[in-house]
Amino acid sequence: MSERRENKGTERNRIIVRTSIIGIAANLLLAGFKAAVGLIANSIAIVLDAVNNLSDALSSIITILGAWFSSRKPDRNHPLGHGRIEYMSALIIAFLVLYAGASAAISSFRKILDPETPEYTAVTLVIIAVAVLVKILLGMYFKRQGKKVNSTALTASGKDATFDAMLSISVLVSALIFVFTGLSLEAYVGLLISVFIIKSGIELLLETLDDILGKRADSELSKKIKEIVCSEPDVRGAYDLFVNNYGPDKNYASIHVELPDTMTVEQVDVLTRRIQEKVYFETGVILTGVGVYSFNTQNDEAAHIRNEVQELVMDHNWVLQMHGFFVDVEAKTMRFDVVLSFERDPHVCIDDLLLEVHEQYPDYQVSITPDVDITD
Repeated sequence: MSERRENKGTERNRIIVRTSIIGIAANLLLAGFKAAVGLIANSIAIVLDAVNNLSDALSSIITILGAWFSSRKPDRNHPLGHGRIEYMSALIIAFLVLYAGASAAISSFRKILDPETPEYTAVTLVIIAVAVLVKILLGMYFKRQGKKVNSTALTASGKDATFDAMLSISVLVSALIFVFTGLSLEAYVGLLISVFIIKSGIELLLETLDDILGKRADSELSKKIKEIVCSEPDVRGAYDLFVNNYGPDKNYASIHVELPDTMTVEQVDVLTRRIQEKVYFETGVILTGVGVYSFNTQNDEAAHIRNEVQELVMDHNWVLQMHGFFVDVEAKTMRFDVVLSFERDPHVCIDDLLLEVHEQYPDYQVSITPDVDITD
């Protein structure tokens, strides 16, 4: 299992590094050409575009460093690896996008206040057009590779390249307008595009912060894991799935399964190990723990009580699910879990439910555990 995971991680890093090196080479070439053309044409917009390409090359270098650091093996201080470093690299790229947008806005505004007359030639326009095409292709390539290996940093670089292409298009369009009409609009167009770049940077920043803070697990992944677990004949239900992310494609999870009260510890051990293997090989998620709920199978009265309690509990719209129900008719004890909506105070909810269940079953000792709506 670990060997397969290591090989997958090595291939992923190889793709990230190769893609980033292509980005560095392309952006350095574009920066050189644009800087020369911008100085010759006396165009601040083209010079700024060249600086923007240098920042893109820096983004690719950061992506490579992030991939290298995140691929380091676990150690005593970081037993679950260093995968989250890649999110930090995406965060830095987000700040670079914001910086590029802010710089473009400031420079464009200054040029509106103190305009300069550019001097475009046919060669200048051709170079700008080629640069636009290269950035569009580079953006598509980065985003495709980022999606392929689930790299936030590569996807961020792809978005950045796409917006750079838009900025270059604005420069080209304003240059053509100036050539044919003598009207210089590049500062105004640059200001407009800078707003979109800043917007993209903010969205990227918020998306990356979600990854760092911890967000709800992917719905398809959650449903797939539960489907795999429930495919086992003895499993009556799968609940409390909790997925921890420690970097792209590095997910650790725990889950509770509901099993018949007739199963032995040995049978449960064999079953849970089989579940862990199946989940890993079909999703790549490592189940670090499989908890067990006992399901009444030997008492008709227990089934009747379960149905009544479930109807009473699920009558509340702030209860999303009830599970893990077990009742001991002889000992007069009852226990179950409820998944509660985020809109309600869990302590108040549990107190209300305890009161209602006690009214219906006054002789029973009732224990209700509140669960959080973590996954779909």
